[in-house]
Amino acid sequence: MAARQTPMKTKPITVDDLWKLERIGAPSLSPDGAQAVATVTRYSMEDNKSASSLWLFSTLGGAARALTACGEKDGQPQWSPKGELVAFVAKREQQGQKDETAQLYVIAPDGGEARRAATVTTGVEAFRWCPDGRRLLFVSWVWPDAKGTKEQAKRAKAFKERKETGYATGEAQYRFWDHHLPQDRVPHLHLLELGRDAGDAKLRDLFEGTPYELRRHDPDADCFDVSPDGKRVVFAFDPAPEKRIDNRFALAEIELKTGRVSVIVQDADWDCSAPRYSPEGDRVAFIASHQGRKHTMPGQVAVWYRDEARWEVLSEAWDHDVQAPLAWEEDGQALLLRAEQRGRQHLWRFDLPDRRAEVVVEGGTVQAFDKAAGTLVTLADSATHPARLQACLPGEAPRRIETINDALLARLQSGRVEEVWIKGAASVEGGEPDDVQMWLVYPPGFDPKKKTPILHLIHGGPHTAFGDAWHYRWNTQVFAAQGYVVACVNYHGSSSFGTAFLDSITHRWGQLETIDVEAATDWLLKKPWADKRRVFASGGSYGGFMVAWMNGHVPAGRYAAYVCHAGCFDWTAMFADDAYSWHAKELGAWYWDDMARVHAQSPHAAAGAMTTPTLVIHGALDYRVPDAQGLAYYNTLKARGVDARLLWYPDENHWVLKPRNSKQWYGEFFGWLARHDPGPAKTRKR
Repeated sequence: MAARQTPMKTKPITVDDLWKLERIGAPSLSPDGAQAVATVTRYSMEDNKSASSLWLFSTLGGAARALTACGEKDGQPQWSPKGELVAFVAKREQQGQKDETAQLYVIAPDGGEARRAATVTTGVEAFRWCPDGRRLLFVSWVWPDAKGTKEQAKRAKAFKERKETGYATGEAQYRFWDHHLPQDRVPHLHLLELGRDAGDAKLRDLFEGTPYELRRHDPDADCFDVSPDGKRVVFAFDPAPEKRIDNRFALAEIELKTGRVSVIVQDADWDCSAPRYSPEGDRVAFIASHQGRKHTMPGQVAVWYRDEARWEVLSEAWDHDVQAPLAWEEDGQALLLRAEQRGRQHLWRFDLPDRRAEVVVEGGTVQAFDKAAGTLVTLADSATHPARLQACLPGEAPRRIETINDALLARLQSGRVEEVWIKGAASVEGGEPDDVQMWLVYPPGFDPKKKTPILHLIHGGPHTAFGDAWHYRWNTQVFAAQGYVVACVNYHGSSSFGTAFLDSITHRWGQLETIDVEAATDWLLKKPWADKRRVFASGGSYGGFMVAWMNGHVPAGRYAAYVCHAGCFDWTAMFADDAYSWHAKELGAWYWDDMARVHAQSPHAAAGAMTTPTLVIHGALDYRVPDAQGLAYYNTLKARGVDARLLWYPDENHWVLKPRNSKQWYGEFFGWLARHDPGPAKTRKR
């Protein structure tokens, strides 16, 4: 008789468990489709830092293996067209030279030491291989008036050695998210020809002496593409004299041999991005958004035809917001792309002749994908598990190609995830209430016969969605493991439910969303297990705006306490953010033209009605919602005598990214709820 195995003991997930999970990055497939390379990032709570290395995953079976081990931040791996090298971006020390900025490295897939491909004084942001496997295109921030690599190096040295600390600019766009854009520099596209070592490499700034540059907010490899014959590069650029984050981009092509630039797509009403050449190079697919119609218009599939010198939108009848990148199928008849649908993000195939989309891989949330030689690899997560790699080989069922986190997850209990639909606000005044999606995550071992507290997690955006996804900063399983039924409402304004639903809150922020959250609370409180005295609401960014708004517009006592992370509090003072040019589009007016209209959508204007205890959290490096917003909200509550607590980080941005800070964040969050939790009804004294 076989020995009886002792069942493995499991426990609810904790914050420490969350940070023990290894995080997989976007995959890149070898040309034969046999192997995928991706970053794997590990975090140390003790050291309070992370380390990323490259790993190879076989799509044919076999164990994964580490490709790099010497670096701490190896990232963006891309297989060369012929499969003999993997290129990646890193900061390393090699041959006595320590990188001051991120550089481009290459390594053979069968191992050995990575070598620096070139020494780029101004650093490397993102890159793509050219089809010949000898050249690469990369992005670097340069001084546009400096000519040649020696002059760029001279300017970089002088800037580093300066004694002044002031940032001086006349630009409209000067900082993004958590950093100031490099002073007096712009992102240019460069051509690198590999040599035997970094000293032999040849560099050329393709935009030198021209007015062209890539977008200033986070320029990446989706901003450009190289033609299949390696002779041309297509890129998105801002034709406006003054660069702004919400300007409408056009597309241009540059001939690598002559440097001649031709604008191929430009329309004052359309914003164009993410260009990709077709397999034959005769077409360019891109994402087009009709911003002239409205700023909330979705990204749509568009194609430019070389022979006809024209372009057209092909997915206008498909009410989905297309996400970069686009990838052509080998036959040139379809595109692979990601798009959200009803709180999930799938991988789709968009058939060009039929103008029809079909799901190829269902989410959860498909985060990234790649396809080569008929093999498709996706990286996807869900509300029940972190991101996993899956391979789809021709004629075979999809299967996992890694087990990185399986051993840890096997020891942890998961809460049940349920999708429900409720009647929320009516988009049209006087109309019927719309159906609104809500995700529920139950505590492990949930007992419907016992009273259970409720915790709302209100997503930011507002034009995003709380999807079927694993979220490290707001992890529903970690919250549910504390004993709460976690509710995530995709209120009016959320993405993935059509353009009309997304646009419905424009110029009236706070109104429909509050009706939706309140309808969800009503629905939940009808459940026999719901403890009506133990209902809490929390949110970040626009979700932080929502709980601040609710504090002034929802009757006191409805919620036992709020948590406001990086929340928008005063729309006038919010003009210090990095996206101020969007304010009038969303609110309906500039504050100097119609202060009453702006104040009607601003939480601070209802401060006199705020009485609910609130934990306010903010980071000093948050330029999307500057930390003065959180400080003003906290100070307002304190001045009014409302119970409040502040958690402020001098070294975090809109998110909380350091392991120890995250642990503190969750600890303060749970501590605040516990402090204002009256306890289960059966234990309360009469």
